[in-house]
Amino acid sequence: MFIGHFAAGFAGKSAAPKLSLGTLFLAAQFLDLLWPTLLLLHLEHVEIAPSPESFNPLHFTSYPISHSLLLVLGWGLLFGAVYWMLRKDLRTAVVLGLLVISHWFLDLAVHLPDLPLYPGNSPLLGLGLWKSTTATLLVEGLLFILGVGLYLRRTTPKNKTGVYSLWALVVFLVIVYVANVFGPVPPSETAVAWGSQLQWLFILWAYWVDRNRAVKAKPLQMPSGIQPAL
Repeated sequence: MFIGHFAAGFAGKSAAPKLSLGTLFLAAQFLDLLWPTLLLLHLEHVEIAPSPESFNPLHFTSYPISHSLLLVLGWGLLFGAVYWMLRKDLRTAVVLGLLVISHWFLDLAVHLPDLPLYPGNSPLLGLGLWKSTTATLLVEGLLFILGVGLYLRRTTPKNKTGVYSLWALVVFLVIVYVANVFGPVPPSETAVAWGSQLQWLFILWAYWVDRNRAVKAKPLQMPSGIQPAL
């Protein structure tokens, strides 16, 4: 799952309009931003193992800190708690925490059984959508279209930068996704880790996009029985 996680970030603007798209991306991709750092520290591991059973050439051999359900729940709680301590906004903090946790459940849909429930000798889960490239592209593509659509419905550009920066981001995310799917296999675990760190650029880009867009005002709701003046 790649653009599906960014889709969740885009969609989060509907639930938490005061949040920047950059913060929403940060929450939705938090696990995959944590994971490459843990790879570089040799605390988690991945193998480059192309297989006809999966269009993803990565074999996730050990990632209990970033991707076990128990710790993912903890990361979500921590992320939301930090935001609440800084802003004292419980509703928005909950949205951020749920975005962090949503990452695991989106991964569950596509991964082969490799997602642990907890560190240690845990059962490994995964519904295996990756067994079909066509189905994976279809599901992620639809999620991405829905997420971007919800973001567009909730925001409006302040200027031309607000238009061009958003669509450039959308197009670039799609290009990167296609390159990951159909491009060459990464040469090593280290290359995967450093390449994954480039996702921070999308976070910064999203902050720039959101600074040039405004949240649309909701239409006023008239009390029942009262008709607007003509």
